[in-house]
Amino acid sequence: MPDQPQDNQFQDVKKIIAPAGAEVSPNFLKIGDKIAKTFFVLSYPRYLSTGWFEPIINLPNLFDVSIYIVPVDTGLSLKNLRKKAGQLESQMNEEQQKGLVRNPMLETAINDVEGLRDSLQQSQEKMFNIGVYITLYADTQDELARLESKLTTMMEAKLIYIKPALFQQLDGLTSILPLENDKLQVYSPMNTSPISSFFPFISEDLSSNQGIMYGVNLSNNNLVIFDRFSLENANQVVFAKSGSGKSYTTKLEIIRSLMEGIDMVLVIDPENEYGKLADTFGGSMFNISLSSHEHINPFDIPIIPEGETPSDVLRSHIVTLSSLIKLMVGKITPEEDSILDRAITETYASRDITPDSDFAGKEAPLLSDLETVLRNLEGGKDLAEKLYKYTKGSFAGFLNQPTNIDVANRLIVFSIRDLEEELRPIGMYVVLNFIWNIIRAKLAKRLLFIDEAWIMMKNDDSAEFLFGLVKRARKYYLGVTTITQDVEDFLRSPYGRPIVTNSSIQMLLKQAPATIDIVAKAFDLTDAEKNFLLGAEIGTGIFFAGKRHVAIQIVPSYFEDQVITTNPEQLLEEKGAL
Repeated sequence: MPDQPQDNQFQDVKKIIAPAGAEVSPNFLKIGDKIAKTFFVLSYPRYLSTGWFEPIINLPNLFDVSIYIVPVDTGLSLKNLRKKAGQLESQMNEEQQKGLVRNPMLETAINDVEGLRDSLQQSQEKMFNIGVYITLYADTQDELARLESKLTTMMEAKLIYIKPALFQQLDGLTSILPLENDKLQVYSPMNTSPISSFFPFISEDLSSNQGIMYGVNLSNNNLVIFDRFSLENANQVVFAKSGSGKSYTTKLEIIRSLMEGIDMVLVIDPENEYGKLADTFGGSMFNISLSSHEHINPFDIPIIPEGETPSDVLRSHIVTLSSLIKLMVGKITPEEDSILDRAITETYASRDITPDSDFAGKEAPLLSDLETVLRNLEGGKDLAEKLYKYTKGSFAGFLNQPTNIDVANRLIVFSIRDLEEELRPIGMYVVLNFIWNIIRAKLAKRLLFIDEAWIMMKNDDSAEFLFGLVKRARKYYLGVTTITQDVEDFLRSPYGRPIVTNSSIQMLLKQAPATIDIVAKAFDLTDAEKNFLLGAEIGTGIFFAGKRHVAIQIVPSYFEDQVITTNPEQLLEEKGAL
């Protein structure tokens, strides 16, 4: 096909994108199969609050908005304002001479005019003419009437009044199109401050003088710098599909938190992704598995925190152990539950550890001691048989050894990658309980990251324990971050949503179409935010901090990227370069 002249190509494009025809009426336009109606904003209230335009922008309907901002010469504005001030002063003097009572509206107008004159004279503000036009689209007249009523109600609730462009609907459509051709020219004079409130995103910059940099605000390219401990709690949830950058984002936060002087960072790592990070920063990494040399004894006696009694701490620990045993052996009857509680108490008593005694420094029992006590208790034999595989059977050595882990470090990673799938929930429970005892022993600023937290949500006992930890973390100056890619399992657990509501910070990265509706309901997302998360690139998402949220891009430095990347291609390149 021979090349066409550029002008002819442009004409062909116009024919393709143009509608088949348009029917012009005084009150609407019919464009193809759609009905369109254009409105202009006629008047505004005295004050415009930040983000007032956001509910209109997020309407789940088809519409277009154009905002024209035309600068006005400051000298001309000052001249007009001076004239207006003179008129208002003259009117006030006339009313005073007639003996009328004071007119608050007139006084307010004078103060506003004088304040604006001062701001313009000092170059703190500029004057503009602003025109706002909105075009609604519908398939039928009835649908258009409903949309018009909804839009009018929303605007009038904010004391903003709109009018249809009667006999100018074609001009209105031209003004709406991205042609920078304002045919309506319905303007309102406005200075800089109220114009800034037209920005449709209500979230502030989320930049502060303290905290770490989480990323870049996609709306205005400002840095998102925030201190999670400045909120009512320091807990966080990170939801994303596999490969969208959730572990990458988490490791970046760990690095920057360590640089900011956090006292301790603890990580539960199901896929051994944090090993390089621990090596780079001199952290400790413990491998929890059947063949590992590192062991955690779940029967370890907790350190008594300041302000708590030994008896209360021991009883609470027995309840936690009881939940762990239920997780290990499966469902038990109420009678077996009572037997288990008694057996755990007697197991501790065999080592002279009782609520009424001073048990500080005494040797803790092992899981095999509990099995022995159960075998000697009436009705406890079945439970003892179920525990056999953890003491002498195929899972022996996993939980039946004294603790030999030294936690004297600022960065501690517990890897459970080599644990069998069946043992992962148990391993996470044991590690979390071990960490919880460390946290309670001393008040310090610490962070706990639980990767693939959905593993804990599979069982009610482990999910309840995780929820209790999240709920109580604030009391011990701890921030808990729960990270998951299996959003559906997490949120459908009875403890999933409470964990989200008890987390002041949420990070949503790219979501899968199958789970986006569940996520949207949990986080009250708009349709625009849902579409953004469905199409988000790796490392982009929405960052929530309390009631504020921004679209964010995670941006690492070169050094950080080399330490935390999990990209297989990049890792192979690094190995080849060595």
